[in-house]
Amino acid sequence: MKSRVFKLAYDVMMGLVATALEESAEERQRFREIVEETSAVSGAVNVADFFPALRRLGWHGTERKLARLQRSRDALIGELIERHRVRRRQSGSNGEAAAATGNGDKGRATVIDVMLSLQESDPGTYTDVTIRGLIAEILAAGTDTSAVTMEWAMCLLLIHPEVLHAARAGLDAKIGQGRMAEEEDIPNLAYLNCIINETLRLYPAVPLLVPHESSQDCTVGGYDVPRGTMLLANAWAIHRDPNTWDQPEEFKPERFQCEGGKEEAGLRMLPFGSGRRRCPGEGLAMRVIGLALATLIHCFEWDKLPGEDVDMTEGQGLSMPKVKPLEVVCTPRHTMLHALSQL
Repeated sequence: MKSRVFKLAYDVMMGLVATALEESAEERQRFREIVEETSAVSGAVNVADFFPALRRLGWHGTERKLARLQRSRDALIGELIERHRVRRRQSGSNGEAAAATGNGDKGRATVIDVMLSLQESDPGTYTDVTIRGLIAEILAAGTDTSAVTMEWAMCLLLIHPEVLHAARAGLDAKIGQGRMAEEEDIPNLAYLNCIINETLRLYPAVPLLVPHESSQDCTVGGYDVPRGTMLLANAWAIHRDPNTWDQPEEFKPERFQCEGGKEEAGLRMLPFGSGRRRCPGEGLAMRVIGLALATLIHCFEWDKLPGEDVDMTEGQGLSMPKVKPLEVVCTPRHTMLHALSQL
């Protein structure tokens, strides 16, 4: 499942960034490899962080890997931007009509279209470096996190088949069996959203939220925090705090069914952070994960490998991947064969 859900998340994000004709199959594969490798290296332990003296002895293994990945990534993104720029010039378009030639979505401008348009009006602000950085951030932050969440969700559903059956019954009741789930259906699938929220509680895609830094001396929880101190919020620990959650280690989607659900959890529930630095991609992530899980649950029967249990060991990495990728047996539901045949 790991490679399949990652490919899905990556293709969604790349569809926002560029038109279908702007990326070759080899580039697509290389992009995926770079994103996956960057996530793994970024979350790895860097011995030199604990023993700074090693840097003076030439210990720069992790830094060298990240620098190599950055150069490869920037080169690929730079080529993508340049091809986009050339096509815009040739078409004499402001970006929207040009985007339609790539994927058939008439009038839909991609992120690169928008950024190149802004660059024409304000080249000093919207430089190629800025555009490359934005695209790299979109691909890095929007792919691995969503893919990991989908994989953990499927693991939890296989371990708790009663939840899987209840979710499927809800999909059959709301959508029926003559068509597949669509984006407009997601807000109406209350139990599915509870499953996603409970998955994010137990396995947040970013267990240590993005670093914060105090701008002034302050006191937090009785601790004096000097100005400039880096603060890492442990969302994983907050989500499993027995003082604020009932049976925190248990997978219970029903805990979010009460009125208000996730909103009532407040600062106890921080999978996307909080405040002004809350993840801006939360809405997109919830839609992508919701639609993907709805389709998988609604259209297929799922079973564990014969004689094997689902390994829930957490691995290393910024997005907390599984140590052992999920392997499952799936078969199309007989009642959904007609809908699947229309793809």
